[in-house]
Formats: sequence, structure tokens, C-alpha cells
Amino acid sequence: MQQTFTSRDVVSLTGITPRQLQWWDERRIVVPAREGRRRLYSMEDLAEVAVICELRQRGFSLQRVRKVMRFLQREFGKRLAETVSGASEYHLLTDGKTLFLETSPRQIVDILKNARQPMLTICLSDTVRQVRAEIRAKKNSARASRSLRKVRQAS
Repeated sequence: MQQTFTSRDVVSLTGITPRQLQWWDERRIVVPAREGRRRLYSMEDLAEVAVICELRQRGFSLQRVRKVMRFLQREFGKRLAETVSGASEYHLLTDGKTLFLETSPRQIVDILKNARQPMLTICLSDTVRQVRAEIRAKKNSARASRSLRKVRQAS
């Protein structure tokens, strides 16, 4: 059975105000299930509210957050909470002004501007590690060659 949370639970867990939560439901930003007049939020709904609250605290307008949510649903068939979960293949990244979606370690999409033109990234730390590993491998190979030559010369 899936765990559900009341509006009161969501308010206490996320810090959102009851009126804000109601307004988000009315505007279809996060739409909970209903049991009579009670709103019941799933774990995914709760996670989504928490992520939206975090983005709002970082200065993103609700309009921009809604745009992100629509993009994720349209392009990937995923909700915001599914996208940013630890086990997901995608991650939301921000520099405080822009939201990016990391679709792979080498591709990041600017959600708010031009989602059709991905940015390709270079992971500096991985590149440095790779170069260092190649240098070590060449040094070890050179040592092995010198040792082999010494053995041949001694015989």
C-alpha cells in the first residue's frame, strides 16, 4: 500500500503554507488525490512539493518551475520528483539563475532557454584523472622496457 500524506503532513514536512499548497493544487502544479474534501499526497507529490519549495527558496519563479515540470513530462514522461530522485538517470542542476537537466555525464540541457540544443560538457576531474592514469601507464611501461633490456644485456 502506498503511503499517503495529508495537507497538514505536507505543510509540516516541507514548510510550505497551507494556502500555498491549496493554490498549487488549484493551479494544477501539484495535484493530490482526493478522498472527499481531503487532499492526499503521495510520496512523489511530497517530494515534488519539497523540490519546488527548494527551487522557490533559491529564487526561481513558480512560472519557471512550472515550465521545468512541463518540459520533463513532455520530453521524458517523468515528473519532477522522479527526475531528481537519487536513483534516476537525470539530475537537475542550477547555477542559481538557470536550471539545467543532466541527461548523461556528458550532456546537459538548458531547460529554461533552448531545450533542443544540449550543451556538451567535459568533466575536468575525469579528464585530469585519465591523463594521470595514462602518464602512470607509460612510466610503468618504460620501466618494464628498461628492466627487460637490462635482463637481456646481462644474459
